[in-house]
Amino acid sequence: MQHITTYESPIGKLFLAEKAGALTGLWIEGQKYFMGSLKEETKEQGDSPVLGKAKKWLDRYFAGEKPSVGEWELAPAGSGFYREVWEILCGIPYGEVTTYKAIAQKAAARRGLLHMSAQAVGQAVGHNPISIIIPCHRVVGADKSLTGYAGGIEKKIYLLTLEGVDVEGMAVPKKGTAL
Repeated sequence: MQHITTYESPIGKLFLAEKAGALTGLWIEGQKYFMGSLKEETKEQGDSPVLGKAKKWLDRYFAGEKPSVGEWELAPAGSGFYREVWEILCGIPYGEVTTYKAIAQKAAARRGLLHMSAQAVGQAVGHNPISIIIPCHRVVGADKSLTGYAGGIEKKIYLLTLEGVDVEGMAVPKKGTAL
């Protein structure tokens, strides 16, 4: 059974999930693939130790601090490839961005391959079940466009701006699934 709770944030209501002492989910209300990794029964939980710690992490993050991704156990549900991409995301420093292509190059190198599809990486990034903490918002297009955020472009811009990223020169797509 997964235990869930909510958190009111500056970007809207967030939903958090935990199981067996590990954080398994953090979704922005209404995001693409909302709670998609919850495949079992859920129970509303006020504050377990894990959910309480996640809320305090979010308090610090939204207050402009730089809490670490590695402060507790994360257990996102997904394929081995997806989890590998999410691990790479955890290495993107606060206040910095990287591209889908750069992540694909890292994933290929880990697997001993010459190259890997940036689209496959984009699929994994888009299905990240622990938004914000696993910082998928720090991934941009090869041309530095603000594309591909399941929570919506305006929320991606808010999070990057909060972290001190200069988004002024970054293009916002006029159409696409991330809007």
